[in-house]
Amino acid sequence: MTRISLAIFAAVLAATPGARAVATNDPPEFNEVLSLVREHLTGATDAELNRMAVEGLLTALRGKVSVVGGEVPPGGAVVEPLAKTSVLENNVAYLRVGRMGQPLARDLSTALTQLGMTNKLIGLVLDLRFTAGEDYAAAAAVADLFQAKARPLLDWGNGVIDSTAKTDAVKIPVAVLVNHESGGPAEALAGLLRETGVGLILGSQTAGRAMIGREFPLRNGQRLRVATLPVKIADGLALSPQGLKPDIEIAVAVQEERTFWDEPYGPAARLRVAGDGSLSLTNQVSGTNAPVPRPRPSEAGLVRARREGLNLDREFPEAPRTEPARPLLRDPALARAVDLLKGLAVVRASRS
Repeated sequence: MTRISLAIFAAVLAATPGARAVATNDPPEFNEVLSLVREHLTGATDAELNRMAVEGLLTALRGKVSVVGGEVPPGGAVVEPLAKTSVLENNVAYLRVGRMGQPLARDLSTALTQLGMTNKLIGLVLDLRFTAGEDYAAAAAVADLFQAKARPLLDWGNGVIDSTAKTDAVKIPVAVLVNHESGGPAEALAGLLRETGVGLILGSQTAGRAMIGREFPLRNGQRLRVATLPVKIADGLALSPQGLKPDIEIAVAVQEERTFWDEPYGPAARLRVAGDGSLSLTNQVSGTNAPVPRPRPSEAGLVRARREGLNLDREFPEAPRTEPARPLLRDPALARAVDLLKGLAVVRASRS
């Protein structure tokens, strides 16, 4: 039997005449849908329907509810904690976090030191979009890099973790990029850097998965882990299950966001505003920087020029040659972060 999600079951039932006497915007009752599907769908066993129902529920509540124990699913490609490092516009450090795990803080500190040896850095873009991992200790360790004084940082159910007093704390301003896939430790780190005055958050609202889980035994020997309490940051601020609202909201259409994230530079791109207010890539404007060749004079033109003693360079000028254009930073969130840090650097310089 082809795997059919309960969402599809519900859609089919809603479209069936007589399925509901009055059409509303409310979804059907879960138990009602499951009962009708179990009774009427040919070839569906109770075990299959149960598995689909559980998988659909866990997928919808990803990060807040999970099954612990039992068979371990095959792992995919290993994601490095620090996935990418570079310098943007000659003076802005860019660090992309692939996974919240050890030794992220050490790698991040080393990367900043190395980038600062060859560039005078004015700021840091810390990219937490699509960041994986559930290691809150790694998030606390990264936040500690930016704290000069001892202060409460993070509490994810194991007691409050404090920063350590230090003289070599990272002092450059930070722009933190987040999106709907920034959850758990990633959104806790973003919120913590904002609450401690390290930087601002740009992007779209986070996933709301920074929760402390409690495990409950299941009859099959596994355990159901349910998020019961919010993670707390700084001086006890509880993170909302609705996620973090960015300081500067940049809503990019979902289908375009990863494209920009994978390749932030490229030719100029036109963006359209989608129905939900987000930005979407429509088409690329491909230009050329090739020099325009000198117009080729006709034979009659050359004879006339020689007879009249005309200057060939003046009569048939060569178009000015242009330098190859620099690639454009077309990732809206990243471009806004770079502009923000550059503007802040100008303000600081004018005050010094």
